[in-house]
Amino acid sequence: MGGRNSIALVTGASSGFGQAIACRLVKEGYRVIAAARRKERLDALAKQLGENLFPYSLDVTDMAAIRELPKNLPPNWQAIDILINNAGLALGTAPIPEISLEDWEQMVRTNVVGMIELTQTLIGGMIERGCGHVISLGSTAGTYPYKGGNVYGATKAFVKQFMLNLKTDLLGTPIRVTNIEPGLCGGTEFSEIRTRDKAKAKAVYEGTQPLTAEDIAETVSWVLGLPAHVNINRIEMMPVCQASGGLAVSRNTKHQD
Repeated sequence: MGGRNSIALVTGASSGFGQAIACRLVKEGYRVIAAARRKERLDALAKQLGENLFPYSLDVTDMAAIRELPKNLPPNWQAIDILINNAGLALGTAPIPEISLEDWEQMVRTNVVGMIELTQTLIGGMIERGCGHVISLGSTAGTYPYKGGNVYGATKAFVKQFMLNLKTDLLGTPIRVTNIEPGLCGGTEFSEIRTRDKAKAKAVYEGTQPLTAEDIAETVSWVLGLPAHVNINRIEMMPVCQASGGLAVSRNTKHQD
């Protein structure tokens, strides 16, 4: 790896995990391209963190904008060593028969297509320079099904398998590949965006001590700081108050002859 002076691109950096990761990496001496749709938030972050954070307006569902990204960056910001695919979202908790097609299409475009496109756009430069690390933010929802998780969980399962296959494709190169899969996380916009209801979002975390965005940033920092010969394929992390659920059984309690 290029070390602490490396350039990292963090998507979804205007809030939540992305913002916490960007802040953590800048404080550790990385140069960070903070990418998101809400440019005004990125500009405020740049004022706070200084010249080692470069705000960049990007919608990861805009494929043309992703492909143009490398040449639209200033020359001294183009050699991206670290890609952190953080941008993602969940929309709705309705079961499959009732899910909004518009919602699932947006989840697929953001969580899957944008992530693939950006990785494809930047990976060639990493191979050419002989250093790089791709980190994606997956989810325990990509492993454990739950009611209402349907399309969101499927997108995160895709992320997990894509990252494992990416590592396989990159065998023989020094590029590292990691999928971080958090469980219950609080203190971000995730549940508000998903439920479109602040009261419902608050209820998700009642009586719990969930993971925080800072916990995710700490994990990213640790993975990046490991020796260059060490690759962490995937990390599944949950708060102590959470566990995988086990199999559900529907029982017919009526008398049967």
